[in-house]
Amino acid sequence: MQVLQVQLEVGPDPAEVGRARRWARSRLAGSGIGEDDTLAETLVLLISELVTNAVVHTGCPAVLRMLFAAEGGVRVEVADASDRPPRPRHAEGDDTNGRGLELVDGLADRWGWQPEGVGKSIWCEVDPAPASSPPPTAPPQSRGPVPGPSMTPGRVPC
Repeated sequence: MQVLQVQLEVGPDPAEVGRARRWARSRLAGSGIGEDDTLAETLVLLISELVTNAVVHTGCPAVLRMLFAAEGGVRVEVADASDRPPRPRHAEGDDTNGRGLELVDGLADRWGWQPEGVGKSIWCEVDPAPASSPPPTAPPQSRGPVPGPSMTPGRVPC
């Protein structure tokens, strides 16, 4: 299996999330995934959520990586300086945050996290859609990682 990897360093500023989305769109187009393709829209949303989580919860720079498999699948990784595991939350009604990992779980085919250096990397994978796949008839079961120890939101030293 051949893989092409591209990466972007993201600064600790929430404005960097928009830059990461623009960068991702250009790399997706360069890989042959059209801007109007559902796969591209899904990947840009996943990237937006993972980069936002890294920037907001650590206040430190992060690294965004996209890996393109020859078979058409894409893996997104965001590495940050925090060694604390991600903690999926359930947002209620008018809550303004707490939905990011729920979105990742619902949109990605697989996701998880792993230690990387002094911090961690959160990753997700999206498979190419089969040419003639029928619509799902039942909601998919959770594909996320087994929840780890509770994490208190906050910043970590960079």
